[in-house]
Amino acid sequence: MNIEEFRNYCLAKKGTSDGFPFDKTTLVIKVMNKMFALTDIDDEFSINIKCEPENAVELREKYSAVKPGYHMNKALWNTILIDGSIPDKLLYKWIDDSYNLIVGKLTKKEKEILNNL
Repeated sequence: MNIEEFRNYCLAKKGTSDGFPFDKTTLVIKVMNKMFALTDIDDEFSINIKCEPENAVELREKYSAVKPGYHMNKALWNTILIDGSIPDKLLYKWIDDSYNLIVGKLTKKEKEILNNL
């Protein structure tokens, strides 16, 4: 996976948008204006994604490329170094999980809007 594949995969999901709300290098991907993934476009390629707390710790213990979320709530976010050590199929699943976590916590009205997009 490269940064363009990451961005395109995320933006292919329903209700997503991207932007640079923090600075000129931190690309943030949102669903219904709620962040589910981000990356720095200048540094070594890594992604931050949201996880269930118990899953976040489990992934860190299993994969050396998975670290507590950099500048994020470390109980809920992981930073994953994209160095080829984790198969793309698994990375895509983790992105899906992050997206689904956010969608699952949307209000009824937000879910209705998302479903109608």
